[in-house]
Amino acid sequence: MENQIRIPETDDVDNVDRAILDAMHQDGRIAFAQIAHRLGVSPGMIRVRYNRLVEMGMLKVVAITNPLRLGFTTMAMIGIRTEGGKMMDVAEKIATLDEVIYLVLVSGRFDILCEVVCRDQEALLYFLTEKLRSIGGVRETESFMHLKIVKEVYF
Repeated sequence: MENQIRIPETDDVDNVDRAILDAMHQDGRIAFAQIAHRLGVSPGMIRVRYNRLVEMGMLKVVAITNPLRLGFTTMAMIGIRTEGGKMMDVAEKIATLDEVIYLVLVSGRFDILCEVVCRDQEALLYFLTEKLRSIGGVRETESFMHLKIVKEVYF
């Protein structure tokens, strides 16, 4: 299968758990009865295993929206350099901004990478000049406009 993920071997999950995770990855709305039929076990067993995987934080079923279809025409990845010792504070403040959909602390040239979705280029300009620049501790930014998303995986 092209979209199949490889669930690493751990003591916390067995082959049944891996099969549940794979099935849910392919279709988050699949019925427990369908998974049970594939595996030759009871739907109750799948329900118990599913609930355990959710409680362990290994599985979360969510709806994924397409921002481009919702009228957001501009996406960008922004590299951010911070003033010494302020990286965590800056990251926490940036994370509260509505436009930010992904934020990570990284090593290398930047301290933080954040991905943003905006209605248009004017909204991105406002985000960069008014919102992001007003956060104390932001030293420098570099924006990378998304031209085309070639691959997007939700692990």
